Amino acid sequence: MRRILSAFLLWGAIQGTSIFAATPQADLIIQGAHVFTADPARPVAEAIAVLQGRILYAGTEDSASTYAGPATQILKLDGGLVLPGLIDAHCHLVNLGKFLSELDLKGLRSPREALSKVQEKQRTTPKGRWIQGRGWDQNVWPTKQFPTASDLAGTDDNPVYLRRVDGHAAWVNQAAMAVCGITPDTPDPDGGRIIRDSSGAPNGVFVDNAEDLIVAHIPTPSFDEQLARAKLAIKECNRYGLVGIHDAGVDSSTLEVYRQLYRDSLLTLRVYAMLSPSDTGFFSRQIEKSPSVEADGRLVIGAVKLYADGALGSRGAALLEPYSDDPGNKGLLVNKPEYLYDMTRRALGRGFQVCTHAIGDAGVHTVLDVYEKALRESAPPDPRLRIEHTQVVAPDDKPRFAKLGVIPAMQPTHATSDMGWAEARLGPERVKGAYAWRTLLKAGCRIPFGSDFPVESPNPLWGIYAAVTRQDHDGKPAGGWQPDERLTIYQAIRGFTLDAAYAEFADWMRGSIETGKAADFTILDKDICMMPPDSILATRVVYTILAGKIVYTAPAQ
Repeated sequence: MRRILSAFLLWGAIQGTSIFAATPQADLIIQGAHVFTADPARPVAEAIAVLQGRILYAGTEDSASTYAGPATQILKLDGGLVLPGLIDAHCHLVNLGKFLSELDLKGLRSPREALSKVQEKQRTTPKGRWIQGRGWDQNVWPTKQFPTASDLAGTDDNPVYLRRVDGHAAWVNQAAMAVCGITPDTPDPDGGRIIRDSSGAPNGVFVDNAEDLIVAHIPTPSFDEQLARAKLAIKECNRYGLVGIHDAGVDSSTLEVYRQLYRDSLLTLRVYAMLSPSDTGFFSRQIEKSPSVEADGRLVIGAVKLYADGALGSRGAALLEPYSDDPGNKGLLVNKPEYLYDMTRRALGRGFQVCTHAIGDAGVHTVLDVYEKALRESAPPDPRLRIEHTQVVAPDDKPRFAKLGVIPAMQPTHATSDMGWAEARLGPERVKGAYAWRTLLKAGCRIPFGSDFPVESPNPLWGIYAAVTRQDHDGKPAGGWQPDERLTIYQAIRGFTLDAAYAEFADWMRGSIETGKAADFTILDKDICMMPPDSILATRVVYTILAGKIVYTAPAQ
């Protein structure tokens, strides 16, 4: 990874010699708004000049105007805030497009409401064709219990597959189980659990690796369907001000989608791709290669994605002690430590970054042990190993992150989505080690922020609001949940800019507004740095700019 990025650094130095010659004329000048640069040496500016996709100057309006020429585009803003282009450091692009094109079950208050959605979809769906959706969450239902196939009674003209909001459990109807050959004799797979009724029969919910028993029978979407989903998702990302993403688990077909988007001039995002082990043959071949940079630098294949455990909401996250609301259940390690260690060593040996999903304190502890052993036995320079999510951390493990140089990649909106039931899962003491952003920052970590979309909204302003307030959109609870873990507005922005860029080895070329860096900007209609936190939710993105080109303009109000 370092070799690849060093080559691009050299490229940048060479380009800088020609681009920033004497008295250059800018392609674009942005003025009329407060500029937060995320550059400690010059944290604020008044204006920016751009040339050939890179920042020529950031400073005063008077000085920026000296770079104006006959062909310079002047973007005159009426106040607001210019930020370094926002980056989502953990998400799933094609899945967002899938979510946007299928049943949206977020916010539903009961299984009956989900049933109504399915029945409505059936009116326009041919008999026998799969119906899919995502977003249900039993924790917001009155019963707080998993649904069952019986809750989907009357829908058996179509097999139905509905993923939980976190993607770590699926709810299906009897027709789906029949198509998939699921019977009372079907065993739980390694790293998965089939929820069963009192007689031992599967009741319609499949957790973590057990989902594969269903997915294997769902028709694979065509390339054109995946391409259409990606186009939808990219437009949504640009609309919310995103210029870059870390796609947490891409397979061979997703990479081909990105390449086609670039060929069609529609890749208006920078993509840092983590290879998915679910595409086993491709993954095995790709991990024996080296990281690569494609599409004029907009697609970097630089990391591998591994999985240690499941999710907290479906009680699949691996805990050191049983769930407080499910005694006897410690969750699931979906892969053995030996496998994680072997894959980590192989990936590091080829120059890949390793990003491992771990949510529970046992999952996090296992990954830290694996990383420590791998680093001790073969330590490449600056590996920037990551743990994705890092939601629950045992007290003794918190200082290990900075000591080992491990990056906790976290998602602020997970905390505000989970806070209503997290204490029930973890108990009053253990929950204090959950979603602990400020504690990890104080311990010396850099924390890249993301959303995990489509689990959460792709809107990074919602993530910034959650990080600053630790409240829901109604301002509850008063003062914030576990308020000692709240961040400043600048720390929250940094998580979606410079620290996100750092987590993909790209902080030398983006993440802050500095001369020579990529001209990627997110422009807001309000200066959220100078206003009360609740104003963040009422703030709009007015422009998204990638490499000096406007890729999104908000409609006039």
